[in-house]
Amino acid sequence: MLNIPFHFSPYLKPVIWGGNRIAPFKGLPDADGIGESWEISAVEGHVSVVDSGPYAGKTLTELIEIFGAELLGEENYQLYGTKFPLLIKFIDAQADLSVQVHPNDSLALQRHGCKGKTEMWHVISSSPDAKIYAGFRSRVTPDEYERKIADDTIMEVVDCFSPLPGDTFFIPAGCIHAIGAGCFIAEIQQSSDITYRIYDYGRRDSDGRHRELHTDLAKDAIDFSLKSCCKTEPVGACVAECDHFKVQRVELTDGAERLIADRRDSFTVVMCIDGHARINHPDGSCSEIGRGNTLLFPATMRRLSACGEAILLVVQC
Repeated sequence: MLNIPFHFSPYLKPVIWGGNRIAPFKGLPDADGIGESWEISAVEGHVSVVDSGPYAGKTLTELIEIFGAELLGEENYQLYGTKFPLLIKFIDAQADLSVQVHPNDSLALQRHGCKGKTEMWHVISSSPDAKIYAGFRSRVTPDEYERKIADDTIMEVVDCFSPLPGDTFFIPAGCIHAIGAGCFIAEIQQSSDITYRIYDYGRRDSDGRHRELHTDLAKDAIDFSLKSCCKTEPVGACVAECDHFKVQRVELTDGAERLIADRRDSFTVVMCIDGHARINHPDGSCSEIGRGNTLLFPATMRRLSACGEAILLVVQC
């Protein structure tokens, strides 16, 4: 039986809006302009590679091919086959991200032959003036959307929040959104990299060119019936739950042991967003995890507990 977790080499993605917080957060050498750390990815071209232990050098896809349902869980394996269903990231926004939208599964399959993208953001830290943009302030029609794109007033109708550490925002496919400058977040999303850029503040890329906008593609992808508020209220430890993932925020204090996963037939991803913890395995062994690190536990390790002084995000599918 598969009874060890996996740690992967992160893909540090440089972008024009990236900052300098990801490297020190993860205990890596300084690096500027890094906007994202892809912790666990099956996106083509950036499939995660195990960086330690007996399976070092194996890709995430190869692990699934070897272990199948032992790794993913039976239902997940039936649904997704050898494609890992989630993309796990840390994001550091030194500048505003573009305003964008992601297609749902149906539209993404029709246009791109892949899944759509529903995601959630958990705020790790934020500057005093940081903003999250998500949803429309009031009902907007497709024609109004087109007019406001044409006259550069789209931000007048996009809802705006002042995020605090510990806040969670759920962004379903079809919801217009943007991460604002000063936000450092953990992102859990469907395994898709399909993005339609709607508005980019007139910025230019490193070659001096305006970045491509996808106004028409986005119009068909936006769900104009969605309610505006995307900030969630936790239910117990659960901060977000949908058809694609369930995410719990677990705070460990005083070294007390706490159950973090039990009986669900799914892999478990543990992200440490502060402190240091010990994860106790069903067979009596354990793993250590510190701030900025992410571990993938196979579905065969159903019962997991943790102790230490830490804040963990626990993700299942």
